[in-house]
Amino acid sequence: MGHYTINKLAKMAGISTRALRYYDQFGLLMPARSSENGYRLYGQNEVDRLQHILFYRELGMSLEDIKITLDAISDSTWNPLEMLKDHLTALQAKRQQLDILIANVEKSILAAKGDIDMEDKEKFEGFAEKMIKENESKYGNEVREKYGDAAVDASNEKLRGMSPEKFAKAQKLEKELFETLAAALVQGDPASELAQKAARLHKDWLCVYWPIYSKEAHVGVVQMYVDDERFTAYYDKIATGCAVFLRDTVIQYCS
Repeated sequence: MGHYTINKLAKMAGISTRALRYYDQFGLLMPARSSENGYRLYGQNEVDRLQHILFYRELGMSLEDIKITLDAISDSTWNPLEMLKDHLTALQAKRQQLDILIANVEKSILAAKGDIDMEDKEKFEGFAEKMIKENESKYGNEVREKYGDAAVDASNEKLRGMSPEKFAKAQKLEKELFETLAAALVQGDPASELAQKAARLHKDWLCVYWPIYSKEAHVGVVQMYVDDERFTAYYDKIATGCAVFLRDTVIQYCS
């Protein structure tokens, strides 16, 4: 098949050359080599790797998570067939999820026209399942290993049965938590009144999803935020060092 220039690969894949240049700078997809005039040239291995990257992107994975996933696969364990099977399973699950949401919209349209009656709870069908699938995909292995299948399954069931009011409450709590954390981090004291308010908000937010709360589990989950770079990145979007600060704040709160 030879090699593709960056322009030809971008056109074939339906993405921009700017994206390919960023993937190169990010260490996610480097060219096989450069031509004498300095053009990036991509071979078969890079074409296949880009296909996997785009599948993962379609499934909602961040570039950081994709890089971690692909970098963890060594030459000896690289199995394109198994990876494609995994993509197929994940995409089929995503299609099923979209079918649920499409049915929700169609039913909502009929209800808006007055053709059918629709309970408020029905208007949220599919959203809880989407959140469960996303959480399982991103963090399922780590969380299940730490807390056990029974605890995770119970939490998922609680989410499935959540009322629209509780779902809205959880979103409001998370927003208030982030705002409070950002303000407390500026002060820099995990024992401050503002920081301890953030710890209480985090507890309240967890309790929306957790069937049972314990201080030990609370400390365990914020330690996981620090140990796992995906969780760290999620909280450090608020401000650099936020995951560590939340951990220290919760430890102080639970002590």
